[in-house]
Parts: sequence; C-alpha cells; structure tokens
Amino acid sequence: MEQSRRNLLKSFTALAGASLLPSEVQSQIKAGSSVLKKGDPIDLSEFINLYDFEKSAESKMTKMAFEYVASGAADEFTVKWNRQALDTIKLNPTVLTDVTKLDTKVSLFGHQLSHPILVAPTAFHKIMHPDGELATARGASAASTIYVVSSFTTTRIEEISKVATHPLWFQLYVRDDRAFTKDVVQKAEAQGCKAICVTVDTPVGGARNRQQRVKFKLPDNVNAPYMVSLGPQKNPLTWKDIEWLQTCTKIPLLVKGILNPDDAEKAIQSGVSGIIVSNHSGRNLDTVPATIEALPRIAAKVNKRVPLLMDGGIRRGTDVLKAIALGANAVLVGKPICFGLACGGAAGVEKVLSILQYEFELAMALTGKSSIASIDSSVIWKQ
Repeated sequence: MEQSRRNLLKSFTALAGASLLPSEVQSQIKAGSSVLKKGDPIDLSEFINLYDFEKSAESKMTKMAFEYVASGAADEFTVKWNRQALDTIKLNPTVLTDVTKLDTKVSLFGHQLSHPILVAPTAFHKIMHPDGELATARGASAASTIYVVSSFTTTRIEEISKVATHPLWFQLYVRDDRAFTKDVVQKAEAQGCKAICVTVDTPVGGARNRQQRVKFKLPDNVNAPYMVSLGPQKNPLTWKDIEWLQTCTKIPLLVKGILNPDDAEKAIQSGVSGIIVSNHSGRNLDTVPATIEALPRIAAKVNKRVPLLMDGGIRRGTDVLKAIALGANAVLVGKPICFGLACGGAAGVEKVLSILQYEFELAMALTGKSSIASIDSSVIWKQ
C-alpha cells in the first residue's frame, strides 16, 4: 500500500496543470478498501470525500445515534467554528520543488506512523455498527494508524486488542473510584495499549440539547464496561491526580482537552508526555475557540518540549497540513470515523482514513512540501 501511494503521487505530480485527479488515484479511491471482502454487500465506490460519509450515515443510523455523533453543545457555535476557522486559513504554495518522493511518516513515543492522522476516541461504537469497536480497530489497523479507544467503549479492551494489528491508545475519564480507575489503566497497559490519554475538559457534561431532544440512551443490549458511574464527579480532578496517574502506569500519559497556554505549561510541569489540543468537538462548553485557533498559542508555549496533537473539525487533507504548519505533530479524527463505521464497518473506517491520507499527500505535493519536517508556518498565507 505504501509503495502504491508513492507511485500515485509521482503520477500526480507529472500532471502539471491538470484539473482532475489522475485516473490511478480515482480508481484507487473508488475501489474502496482492502478490508472489503469479495461478496460483501457494502458498496463504498461512490464515497469520494469525508462529507459523503456523513450524508450517507444519517440514513443508515438511528436518529438517536446520529444525533449523538453529529451534535454539539448548546447553540453549537464551537462546532461551526472548528470548521470555519480551518476553512478561513489560506495556503501559501511554493512551486518548482521536487515532490516526487513524499515523506509522510511521523514518530510518536517510539512508534512510526505512515501518516500524522490518528483515530480519536469516540463513544458507543455498537450503536453505529454491530461490530462496534472491533470494526474500528480493524479499519484503523488496515490504514496503518493508531486507534485511541474510548472509556465509553462498548467492547472490552482485551477483545479489541486481539483484532488490532497496529497500536492502541486508551482514553481515560478519571472516576471517583480511584481503585477502579487504576485498575482500568493497568488493564489497558497489560493489553498492549501504548499510551493513556486523560480527558481533562469534562468535570461536568455540556448542555447537549440535541441529545436531550432525542432522549439519548444506550440500547438495552449495549453497555460501557469501563464506566461504573455516569454521574457528575464528586471528587474534582486536579493536577495532583495527573501526577498520581503517572505512578499507575509505565506508558506515556497525555492530557486531552487543553485550550489555554497556561494549562499547557501546567501539564508539562506535571510531567505529562504529550498534549492534545481539543475543545471536545464543541460538545461541552459552547463558544470556546476553534482548536486550530488555540493551537499556535499552545505550540509557542510548549516549544516542542512534548508532542502536540490536535482534534476538532478535521475533514480534509489540507486541514491536516494546516495543523502541522501551526505546530501540531499529528491530528485525530473522530466524527468522520463514526460515520464511516456506520456506512461500512471496518471498510468504511479504513476508507475514511485512506481518503484523508491521500488528500494530505496531495496537499503536501501541491504546496511544495516533500516531508513532514518541511511543513512550517511558511505554508500559511499571511495577510
């Protein structure tokens, strides 16, 4: 797969002035997925970009499940801003540079990924597809990337680890029962998870009006085994808990949900291994800024002391390029993965990632950037 991508991009760069993708790229994308088996009724041939998955998923998912995935908090300004802010950023291409060979690899905590695109933690995958997180893990592995399993997984981590052929990370909500929390962390580590991502932006849930209107609840046959209590925290999560968590595990610990540069500094001082710039996809506090707007300030404060990741609104390869140019080491994708899962199970997840990977390679080639290391703020058009 890696060599075929390189050949496709080489073909593409030879088509100077062409207005369409080369036929090889078109046929590769239309072909769907290596996960797709002969005789499988799923037809992904018409899915061209990530927005196609959302459109199709609405008709394939229950209204309750679709609203859960698609919605945000309150008036959903932040959900809109995540996209608008990315769309507003203009690119500054450089021409006549050699982009026949692209280096899209990135290393995170000793593991090399083919592309700087990870699967973000999202909840309750069995309400989207019967195979749930097993399909997500298979799709992520087929796309050669990391899947961050949610605390709200509807499949136990030991089952997921059996089907994953690429690294898993585990996203953690710290519960009042600290013994239970420690047990979950150590179980995730024992099952081969390579990092723990602690969500720190959710002392309480947001005003999720769309979820309220559909009276969201899990079906009777679906449960989240690692969430013993869904109520509000009685014992507040503080930086001391972050320090305590690091004594519970030997694998890297990242904090997810940072928007304030001062919090990024506190995170580093507490000893974390990485930071995820996130506004919870606009699902908690509405009217906070888009993550791509917060990213440069946090990147300046962190100054490459720890890896910096970002999620929120990523839908195009150009979005990935912009995030890296503004200081991220990699991005995470959430909602499109859920929609891909609903549309095609493991094959749908892989195709979402494959499309985004191709678009990112094309964005690199078209802006004259041949490696991740060469992508910097010069690729952003300055007013």
